[in-house]
Amino acid sequence: MTTRRGVLRGIAAGGAAVPIAALGTPAAHADQAASRNGGVRTGFEVLRAGGYRELRGQKIGMVANPTAVIRDLSHEVDVMHAASGVDLAAVFGPEHGFRGSAQAGGSEGSYKDPRTGIAVYDAYAKTPQQIADYFTKSGIDTVVFDIQDVGARFYTYVWTMFDCMRAAIQAGKRFVVLDRPNPLGGVEATGPVLHPEYASGVGREPIAQQHGMTVGELARLFDGEFLEGKAKPQVVQMRGWRRGMTWEETGLPWVLPSPNMPTINTAVAYPGMGLFEAVNLSEGRGTTVPFEMVGAPYVDWHWADDLNGLGLPGVRFREAYFAPTFNKWVNQNCGGAQLFVTDRRRFDPIRTALAMIISARRLYPKDFAWRESKSPYWIDLLTGSDQVRTAIDGGANVDQVVAGWQADLARFRAQRKRYLLYR
Repeated sequence: MTTRRGVLRGIAAGGAAVPIAALGTPAAHADQAASRNGGVRTGFEVLRAGGYRELRGQKIGMVANPTAVIRDLSHEVDVMHAASGVDLAAVFGPEHGFRGSAQAGGSEGSYKDPRTGIAVYDAYAKTPQQIADYFTKSGIDTVVFDIQDVGARFYTYVWTMFDCMRAAIQAGKRFVVLDRPNPLGGVEATGPVLHPEYASGVGREPIAQQHGMTVGELARLFDGEFLEGKAKPQVVQMRGWRRGMTWEETGLPWVLPSPNMPTINTAVAYPGMGLFEAVNLSEGRGTTVPFEMVGAPYVDWHWADDLNGLGLPGVRFREAYFAPTFNKWVNQNCGGAQLFVTDRRRFDPIRTALAMIISARRLYPKDFAWRESKSPYWIDLLTGSDQVRTAIDGGANVDQVVAGWQADLARFRAQRKRYLLYR
């Protein structure tokens, strides 16, 4: 692993000092290549290039999962564990676990990591007080968060961050965010905004369904709007990232952040296609293209034809048949459609998914159904209110559904601008 042997001062991304440290290692070459080629340097890369000075003299607890990697694909926990002058004392795992082996709604539990010997605490589905107790038990001084988000409100990692921020306040710990790109480009927020009475594990506070922020920016917003400025998160900013960048333009490796987010194409579709979790069509879990393949036993070829006839921008649909190996309609033959994004800049995942739901409801009225949860409908939790469901049930078209959240969205967009770190 990399060790510090000196500091090379010169021209580097963002004018930062770059450690020489083990110039023959793949990690060192990867960092240098990122600087030469103008690639994005993540918050961790910036932190390491500065010799971890923000963490010196402190016991560190890392909130991380498999996405916390450097360019040679070494995990940051392993890199920090081997670095001199860094006291990494604990790791806290989110949904799916620190090493990422658990499926949706699961975790890996608490254990000692066999590679590093570091204690791993299961932070998934824990209250802020329970997490605060973990922080205290582990003896850490500073909590460091580094997990790749995918830009959708109902992707749980941002709420793990929020709960850990609340826990840090309760336990009196410092909170640091190592920033990463928003893989959707982060140009603008869109979609319905959560209403507080619909708060749940897939949305704690009023933000837009596609929030258009990095995790560092979200941490600032969470603190400023919902935590009364008590967490005071320190964000180690990226170098070289700008709004509107595609993932491919960042030069960073894509490591699946959860078992059903295998590619960047999945992430592009997810802020809308995740809504199919709330209906009785399979969202493609149990296939190799989750959130791109959608269907049910009652669907036939008419659906794909109808969807293509809508002329939705930036997307086409293929008539498709599949049998999910788990989740809804397991081992049953489903008819449906596979989504192909043809132009990411024109593609609107939320509008597209709602048009698909409205079409399926119209074509298969006797079979289509909303999935119910213990209290409100699941669609209400995902969209943040009952507005979308009641509008669709009332016969609204997609334009009318989208019009229903514009006032809330305008307020969130104005709020969001105050916390942005990148242009």
